[in-house]
This record gives sequence, C-alpha cells and structure tokens, in this order.
Amino acid sequence: MTQRTEQGTHLTGPVLVLGAGLLGASIGLGLRARGLDVVLSDSSPSTEAVARDIGAGRLLADARAAGERVSPELVVVATPPDVTARVAAEALLAYPDAVVVDICSVKEAVLRELLATPGAAAHASRYVGTHPMAGREKSGPVAARAELFTGAPWVLCAHAGSAPEAVLRAESLAVDLGAVPARMSVEEHDEAVALISHLPQVVSSLVASRLQDSPAHALSLAGNGLRDVTRIAASDPRLWVQILSANAGRLVEILYGVRDDLNRLIGTLEDPTAGGARLDMAQLMSEGNSGQARVPGKHGTPPNSFARLTVLVDDVPGQIAKLLTEIGHTGINVEDFRLEHSPGREVGLAELSVLPGRRQELTESLTRRGWKVVQ
Repeated sequence: MTQRTEQGTHLTGPVLVLGAGLLGASIGLGLRARGLDVVLSDSSPSTEAVARDIGAGRLLADARAAGERVSPELVVVATPPDVTARVAAEALLAYPDAVVVDICSVKEAVLRELLATPGAAAHASRYVGTHPMAGREKSGPVAARAELFTGAPWVLCAHAGSAPEAVLRAESLAVDLGAVPARMSVEEHDEAVALISHLPQVVSSLVASRLQDSPAHALSLAGNGLRDVTRIAASDPRLWVQILSANAGRLVEILYGVRDDLNRLIGTLEDPTAGGARLDMAQLMSEGNSGQARVPGKHGTPPNSFARLTVLVDDVPGQIAKLLTEIGHTGINVEDFRLEHSPGREVGLAELSVLPGRRQELTESLTRRGWKVVQ
C-alpha cells in the first residue's frame, strides 16, 4: 500500500522490478536508498547478478528458492519495448494485488498490445504506462545510478480504465525517485518523444556515421560541438531498433520536414553566390536559433537566462575540485557547468553559468584567487 504523509504519497514496498538493465537497476538503487524492499528479475542471470551485487535489490529467484511468496505492491516492467506488453500482461495475472507500470519509451503500441492480450484487459485497471525522461548512452546495470531520475520529468500515461489508486501508486514511484510527475495521454506522449528524443537520436547517429572513415587528423581537431552532437550516437542499436519501429509513423512525419530543410539547404549551397543564397543560409540558421531558444534550461527557465564565463584550468589532478571549492567560498551558485579540453594544450576550459547579476562578482573573485578568466 502507498503511504500518505505530510510530504506526499510514498511507496512502502515491496516493489518487484522486472528487467535489471540501466533503468531497472537505477530504480532499484533509488528505492533501496529510501529503505524499500526491492525484488529483481531479469531473463539474463548475469544481469541479475550484477544488479544484485551493486545493491539494486534481492533476486526473485532466490526468494522463490527459499520458499517465499513475494507479494509486491508495485511491479515495474523495465524490459525492452518488444516484450513490454507481454511481460506487463503476465504481471497483471501473476500479482492480482499489485499495480503494474512499465517504463517503456513508447506508450500507445504497448497499451494497444496489452489490451489485446487474452485475459489482461479484465485487469487493466491496475496498469499505468509511464516513461521516465532520463537515461544514459551507456547500458546495463553497471551504468545504473540511484540519482538518475532526480529532477527529471516522469510521464504518466493513464488509460481510460486506469483506477485512481493505480495512478496514485505510479505517481508515488516517480516522487520517491526524485522525479517530477507529468500526465499525458499515450498519443500526446508518443508525439512529444518523437520530436524531443527520437529525432535527436536519429540525427546524432547520422552525423556520427559520417565519421567512420574520416581521417584521424581531421578528428583530432574535434571540439565540444562535435562531441555534443554525437554523444547519444553511442546508444544501444538493439534498443533503438525497437523504439523507432514502435513510433515510426510519428517520427517519419518529422523527418519529412527535416528532409525538406536539407533539400533546401543543399539547393542553396550548390550555388552559394546566387542572389538570395546568403539570405537563405542566414534564415535557416536563424530558424535554428529560434528553436533552440525554446528549449527550457535549469528549472524550466529559458536557456539564455544565465550569464557565462570561461575559466582556464590546468589539466592536472585536483584542479576542478579546487575551482568548485573556491567558487563555493564566494557564495555564488553555479547554475550549469561544462568542461572542454583545448586540443594540443594541457589545459581545460571550464564554462560556468551564473545569474547575470553575479557574473562580474565571480569574475573578480576568481581573478583575485589567481584563476585566468577568459573574457
């Protein structure tokens, strides 16, 4: 049963997590940090063993071997998308007192398949589709982090038959892991992630694919721009095949627009000195500026709300810690932090974001302490 307190509604456990990869193990770590009993199960014995060894929970197989009858209040299905609906349907039937949620990154296809599974529709009032908007380009339980979901949106996609208590319990999972619950329909969710998640993944992978046969001397010049664009290209291809297939219809509509923009740019660059060509280039870049300006920054604020300054940091142990410690002494909060390495030099460039009114104060303070602040 969920427990209502002055701070909100929380789970009391036990919680059964089916799938002990990155997200499943991270959920286990986060709930265990709150003192909850977490039971894990995965089709891979080695994955189970690693998740158990890092402290994400105890194993369902061990509990059953000891004769324990596990009766979870919540079952979290953290399996790959192509088996999520089947596993969720089986959990509804196997644990009649539990609310079942999944954390799959596509929602409409999973709901449709679950409701079509024989016997599952009668128990669907205990099912809520969810999606934590958090992850890493790394996979597996070794990459799991208890704080992975802290501050991240966690979308709840209740269907027409979801019981209010089931939705409340799903929301409690998000709250207990430090996430921010948001409610959408499955259609709204899948349209949103096609744009803000699936499109960036595809574009990142396409850009990175151009680097496969690039000469080493060219790649040696790469800076943070290329690294930022291609970071998520390191994601698991097997997982993304399933995600893209399940949401292909919505993604392809967006890609049609990208294709039109690319054709437009190609046409312009084929004759860059033609009348209006430079204006068209500027217009395309300006449209990108406008779109980027709409991406929320920290705490949902506009991304340009903060002032930035760059500090040169020697590439030796302890320098980043020293810089952050000395900033702490000033009492000025760093809203964001990025580190870029300068090619060919034993120095890093630490880019700090602060409230505009504190930029000059921080610059002067760091300069007095011997740091080189780049203007």
